[in-house]
Amino acid sequence: QVQLVESGGGLVQAGGSLRLSCTASGGSVNMYSMAWFRQAPGKEREFVAATHRSYGRYYYATSVQGRFTMSRDNAKNTGYLQMNGLKPEDTAVYYCAVDRGLILSSIRTAASYDHWGQGTQVTVSS
Repeated sequence: QVQLVESGGGLVQAGGSLRLSCTASGGSVNMYSMAWFRQAPGKEREFVAATHRSYGRYYYATSVQGRFTMSRDNAKNTGYLQMNGLKPEDTAVYYCAVDRGLILSSIRTAASYDHWGQGTQVTVSS
């Protein structure tokens, strides 16, 4: 059973940067599709970025396109989310998730992922 641990969240001023990490144990990340989601207070969990295990490209939400960059290091069994140009509306708990069997058309859907980390808080002050 793969387990995920996120880290790297914190408090940053608007315009600043953070890099989130998602380290996996009990499975190799290169065997999984991986995604980042976020959830702000009172809102539903929303898609941020993802990559499918069978394809080399990354997919982003329109709201973060050009500011956030997802990557992963298979040797470290870790995925990353580099967040630049942070805005107050980016404030949320950020979660990473993985799944082995999802199809490409479901990559932006939270319910498609079976394994989740505990989340890391990102707070952007104005």
